[in-house]
Amino acid sequence: MPGAFWIAHVEVTDAEAYGRYAKGATEAIAAHGGVFLARGGRYVQLEGRDRARNVVARFPSLEAAVACYNSPEYQAALEHAKGAAVRDLVVVEEAG
Repeated sequence: MPGAFWIAHVEVTDAEAYGRYAKGATEAIAAHGGVFLARGGRYVQLEGRDRARNVVARFPSLEAAVACYNSPEYQAALEHAKGAAVRDLVVVEEAG
């Protein structure tokens, strides 16, 4: 079964609230087998809308990534991100 990438592009508008989201999200992602590959590091925007925080996590499968997003733990963390960031999030299956 191919793995999957969780890719988020984020503009943080409330760092304190977003920090609470990040703590809970980190725990939920790890609990679902997710591993961070990139998290807010250097980047070059080549096309599209620029958002200063970019996050890539690898999951064992597309289903595991979606289950993480829908989990009670992640949804509780996500409450802190609402109003604290503008985000795009996509899950993409690895080429196999």
